[in-house]
Amino acid sequence: MPAKVYSEKDCNLNVLKGKTLAVLGFGSQGHAHALNLKESGLNVIIGLYDGSKSIPVAKEKGFKVYNTAEAVRRADVIMVAIPDTKQPSVYERDIKPNLTAGKTLLFSHGFAIHFKTITPPKNVNVIMVAPKGPGHIVRRQYTEGKGVPALIAVYQNPGKDAKKIALAWAKGIGGARAGVIETNFKEETETDLFGEQTVLCGGASALVQAGFEVLVEAGYSPEMAYFECLHELKLIVDLMNEAGISGMRFSVSETAKWGDISVGPKIIDASVKKRMKAALTDIQSGKFARNWVKEYKGGYKKYNALLKKGEAHQIEKTGARLRAMMPWMKKRSTKGAQAAY
Repeated sequence: MPAKVYSEKDCNLNVLKGKTLAVLGFGSQGHAHALNLKESGLNVIIGLYDGSKSIPVAKEKGFKVYNTAEAVRRADVIMVAIPDTKQPSVYERDIKPNLTAGKTLLFSHGFAIHFKTITPPKNVNVIMVAPKGPGHIVRRQYTEGKGVPALIAVYQNPGKDAKKIALAWAKGIGGARAGVIETNFKEETETDLFGEQTVLCGGASALVQAGFEVLVEAGYSPEMAYFECLHELKLIVDLMNEAGISGMRFSVSETAKWGDISVGPKIIDASVKKRMKAALTDIQSGKFARNWVKEYKGGYKKYNALLKKGEAHQIEKTGARLRAMMPWMKKRSTKGAQAAY
């Protein structure tokens, strides 16, 4: 059954007029939501931990910045724009003691609520507003007078106004310009994790690495393997993004199309789908969430080891060398980078 889609006419920004909106965190999503809401004429403050590197950045953008606890005290609607792994400790220390009846907790991803790493009191609204794009795109689209489609969901509604607040927030960040789709915390969380693990991140990176390895092990140069298995992937994904899978097939050669439809299903076959279903079961049962919580509580040992192993793969050195030959490509360094909060 198709999801309900809302447009700007369904969203009333006045619902948030006269309220104080706190954004906890000033990273990718946090900064975009805060700036867009501010430019939509709403009263936005920022909550950060003492010593955060984001404090001068937020102040330079014209925001009043408070420590997290004080921001929660002052606000009517509180967006938790903090990484999933950090949310429970911040909630217990700074958010929970300062929540009072009538406030609204807002999330951009449902992990903490759905898997109960956070259990909010029954007297506060709990909602989600999740743009389907990274923060810098949410921000850029807004400044261009456009928007990124957004999801909304309501988990608790003691104030009887939770959905109106979610729709207003979605309009304030520009999401209603494109369309706002109604979902729920369970659906958003489980489909988001499944997509990340089996297709978008896990599936795509494993497929690229495996293809690269097959060609190099067969005696082909790593440069050719890189171009064919990684570099050109963006061209295909862009075509699918713009026109769907059929649209992509319309744009490639007959030879590429025949290879796609005749060989592709032999690579991604029933056995892969079976393992995808097993991954989905682990998500639905909470097994993945429990293992992830255990991993970060244990100091990220396996997580860091696997990341380090990936960084040492031959495809990374080959790619760095080839990307240096592409002046048109925006270069990004990840050395020492971390999510801002």
